[in-house]
Amino acid sequence: MMTVGEMPMPAGFRYRDVFLRGRPHHQKYDAFWRKHPPMTPQRWAKIYAPFDALDGFDECISARNVLYSGRKNLSPDERELLERKLSVLNTLIRKAGPEDKTPPQVSVTFFRPCADFCIESYNRSGSYETVTGPVRQIDPVLTHTITIEEQTILLSDIVDISSPLFCTTEAS
Repeated sequence: MMTVGEMPMPAGFRYRDVFLRGRPHHQKYDAFWRKHPPMTPQRWAKIYAPFDALDGFDECISARNVLYSGRKNLSPDERELLERKLSVLNTLIRKAGPEDKTPPQVSVTFFRPCADFCIESYNRSGSYETVTGPVRQIDPVLTHTITIEEQTILLSDIVDISSPLFCTTEAS
């Protein structure tokens, strides 16, 4: 019994004669070869380069190249300064009513733990990121978070907050 690929060929296979002939072989420089020359590997790659069979695979590979570091422990003075800045922001947001369309702009540097469970740094190490934008909400009581633009950050992960608002408050 003959096989088609990995399967045995069925008894009534309609294309048995075509299969037994095999791949078509063309002579170099015949009419078919001139009309359809063999494709170079560069051309072949150009055609299939946009095809991404594994969505997210490139991002996963590039995430492996991120250098992770340990979490920085803030001194009591740094922690106190950070809490003062958060309280100033919180009072500014609470005082600003819905008619105030310009929330304060800040830059927040925070620690983002490694979220890739395939890496040994998972939840032990991470990277520091900075987000700049308007403060949408601060919830120091229930969720212990700050929302800047559309990103929510835990207050315990924040290392530094900078804004033109604090230039006058830090000097005093």
